Amino acid sequence: MSLRRSNRAWLRGTRFDLSFILGIPAVAFLTGAVILWQPQLFTPILLFDLWFLGYHHVIATYTRLCFDRKSFSAHWPLLVVLLPAVAVGTLAIVYFVGLWTVVSVYFYWQWFHYTRQSWGISRAYRGKERNALYEDGWLDQAIFYAVPVLGILFRSYQDPGLFIGMELRVVPVPAAMLGVAAIATAILLAIWVWRRFQGARQGRLALVHTMYMLTHFLIFAVAYLVIRDITVGWLVINMWHNAQYVLFVWMFNSRRFKDGIDPDARFLSYISQPQRLWLYLATCILITGVIYWAILGTLEAFFFAGLPTTIVLYQIVNFHHYVVDSRIWKVRKEPIRRTLGLQT
Repeated sequence: MSLRRSNRAWLRGTRFDLSFILGIPAVAFLTGAVILWQPQLFTPILLFDLWFLGYHHVIATYTRLCFDRKSFSAHWPLLVVLLPAVAVGTLAIVYFVGLWTVVSVYFYWQWFHYTRQSWGISRAYRGKERNALYEDGWLDQAIFYAVPVLGILFRSYQDPGLFIGMELRVVPVPAAMLGVAAIATAILLAIWVWRRFQGARQGRLALVHTMYMLTHFLIFAVAYLVIRDITVGWLVINMWHNAQYVLFVWMFNSRRFKDGIDPDARFLSYISQPQRLWLYLATCILITGVIYWAILGTLEAFFFAGLPTTIVLYQIVNFHHYVVDSRIWKVRKEPIRRTLGLQT
C-alpha cells in the first residue's frame, strides 16, 4: 500500500503526521546522542525540556479542563476536588514514609503514563483505517506492551539506586524473569512482523499505524534497554512523550474548532485555529510561567526551602496530571472519536 493511498489514515495530514510519528522520535534520539557525546549538556537540555515541553505539556491538559465553560462544567471535580486530594496524599506519603517514595512512584507511574498515552495514540491511528489487517484481543495488547514491559523490568533488574540524582527504590526483578520476558518479547515482535507482512501481501497493511508502532517499539527500546544511564534514557522518552502530548492536544483542539470561533469557547477556539499554532503554544508557555514560576516558586520561597520540597510540589502537579489524563482521554468515547474523525 502506497503512502498516497494511506492518506485517509492520517490524523491531520501528511506533514503533521510524519512530523508527529517520525520527527519527534528523531529529535528525542538526537538529544540522547548529544548528551551521551557531551554529558555536560544534560542540564541545559533538561531545563529546555522542562520549560518548553514538560511543564508546557502538563498545562496543555488544562485546555481540556477549564478553558471554556462547557469543559469546566464537565470536569470541575478534577480541579476542585482531585487536585487538593492528590496534594494531601502526596505530602502525607512523603511525611510518613520518605521522599524516596515520591521518586519511586514517579519512576513507575511516568512509565505507565507514557505507555498508556502511546496506546491511546496507536488506537487513534488504528481507528482511521479499520479495514486493515490487525492483531486483536490479548495478542494485540501483548505485542504493544511487550517492549515497554521488558524495558521497565530491565531498569528494575538494573537497580540503579539513583534517578535524576535522587534515591530510587525499585521492585526486585531476578535475571530469570528478565530472560523469560526477553524471549516472550522477541516472539511477540516476530508475530507482529509476520502479521504486517501478511497484511501487505493482502493489500491490507495499515501503513501509518505500522510506522507509529515501529517508533513506539524503538523509543521504549532505546530509552530503557539501549541507553545504560537511567536518567539519560528517561530524558529521551520524556521529550518524546511531552512533544507528542503538546501536538496531539493542539491537533485535537484544532479539529474540535475546525468550523471557526465557538461562542461558548471563544478564547480556546480562537487560539486553536490552524494558523494560530504559535499563539496556542505561546499561551501555554505563558501559563506555564505563571503556574510553575510564579505560584509554585512563591509557595516554595515563603513556606518551604530546598530541593526536596521543589520535587514534591512538582510531583503533585504531575500526579494530578496523570489521573486527569486517564479520565479525559478515552479514544473509545464517542465525542473524542467524532472529533478525531475515527471510523466506527
